[in-house]
Amino acid sequence: MEVNHFILALISLSCLFSVSANAPPPLSNASSPASSELYDMIEVMSESPSPFSFDGTTLESIDDLLSILPGGVDPTLQQICGNTDHPVECIIATMPFLDENAPIEPLSILKAGIKAMDNQTKNALAEVTKLSMDPTTPKTIVPILQTCIDVYNSILNSDQKSLEAISNHNLVQLSTELGTNVENVLGCDNAFKQAKLESPMKDMDIMLANIISNTLTIGVDMVHF
Repeated sequence: MEVNHFILALISLSCLFSVSANAPPPLSNASSPASSELYDMIEVMSESPSPFSFDGTTLESIDDLLSILPGGVDPTLQQICGNTDHPVECIIATMPFLDENAPIEPLSILKAGIKAMDNQTKNALAEVTKLSMDPTTPKTIVPILQTCIDVYNSILNSDQKSLEAISNHNLVQLSTELGTNVENVLGCDNAFKQAKLESPMKDMDIMLANIISNTLTIGVDMVHF
């Protein structure tokens, strides 16, 4: 039963990204406890030393985790994502955005990662915009939420510039834009920390930060024009 529960959790997360690839989820679900729990589970497993443990089920290696992902995982995708800091997020985030007609290689995975980043950022932007317009939100919080809005818009802008850099085979610009997003993604949480408050965007930002970290690793270390 524990293994089945674990598999269902992974399938749910995969479905979450698949739905997001076509249309943003309802705002009420964007930072739901269920989604946050899944994000936390992935974060713990991807950064904890082996063996991983979830609900009493021990996985001896990351390969054990990948082997039970729904539909299986292309070996090349496993290998490339395995060389990132967050391999689980790399696989789950990029799979819905991979071009079926393109070979599985660092460049195609990078493009998928940027699209996943863009999608996650748009979901976060929709959620924070909703919070900023909510009449029950304290007025003292609204300026901080505006900072988050600016942060997410900056990431979206860098995403487009990254795709342009890929089209132009400009590695310098690509590295610059991907690196800029590493700094950008910290902006929202830092704004809340300065106000000594817990960010309502924390869980979404964790997943976004992991996607950004992975795209930087792939873009800088693995992509060659």
